[in-house]
Amino acid sequence: MALVDDVRITVKAGNGGNGGTAKKQLFGSKKTAPDGGNGGNGGNIYFKGDANISDLSQFQFKKKIVAANGVNGLNKDLDGANGEHTYVLVPFGTTVTDEATGDFVEILTDQPFCVATGGHGGMGNHDYKPDLDRLTPRHFEGGIGDERKLHLVLNMIADVGLVGLPNAGKSSLLKALTNAVPKVGAYPFTTLEPNLGAMGKIIIADIPGLIEGASGGKGLGIQFLKHIKKTKILLHCIASDEKDVATTYRTVREEFAGFDKILLEKNEVIVLTKKDLTTEKELLQKIEILKKINPQIITASIYEPESLEIVREKIISASEVL
Repeated sequence: MALVDDVRITVKAGNGGNGGTAKKQLFGSKKTAPDGGNGGNGGNIYFKGDANISDLSQFQFKKKIVAANGVNGLNKDLDGANGEHTYVLVPFGTTVTDEATGDFVEILTDQPFCVATGGHGGMGNHDYKPDLDRLTPRHFEGGIGDERKLHLVLNMIADVGLVGLPNAGKSSLLKALTNAVPKVGAYPFTTLEPNLGAMGKIIIADIPGLIEGASGGKGLGIQFLKHIKKTKILLHCIASDEKDVATTYRTVREEFAGFDKILLEKNEVIVLTKKDLTTEKELLQKIEILKKINPQIITASIYEPESLEIVREKIISASEVL
């Protein structure tokens, strides 16, 4: 199933219950007295972050979320119960935008954030003071709960982003560095959605491969470029057996610029992956070519534990200074 990271939904908080309009017969008299309790408040709708949820697929077929209404006021001065609040769990990094106002909030913690407030319960007639106020029936009606159209966009929270062209060895590197189990294959577009892995407390994201023209909508990469905007460091993976490593590097960088130039300012380390597929002489030549563009270069092979340790140390040192 493809990653769902951009949805539009409607939320409707509960309406307040109506105030009671009952009357009771006074003992030993023909007179009556107001006896209706207050209506309960409508339920609010809250969003909160949850680390066990990875995307917004829960909203694919559930486009409207409705909270419970408050209960109407009862006789014998009994107030109606409040409507239960509704809590919606979303991935950390979800931006929630009110489409009518443009106001937005990013869900980064598990603290509930109210996105729609329930209506107040109507006042029961037991509080009716005819000598102070002439109430009409509408005063007993409960308030209407908020209804909002929301735009939800997920921006993954990761410390490190693995980027590069398709088949650059990103998924294999993620698997070797973390406990992640991404699909790995020797053909382009093995990765169809971002994969996350944890190296201690450091979260690493494997971003689907970019191609030339991705920022203009070609290939799979464009829909995932936004997921690297929050990373602290980029590991730009280039396969060591690439014929023209400089052109390969610039292709990805041009897509960054076409999408959002802020990506060009991120701390970036080039990782020449699959070093076991080339000779040492060719590898050194490619390192010299790339050093003229970016001096931060390391080499790696998933079959050489020593090289993987160097990658880990680079990630840790970069994360500590950021």
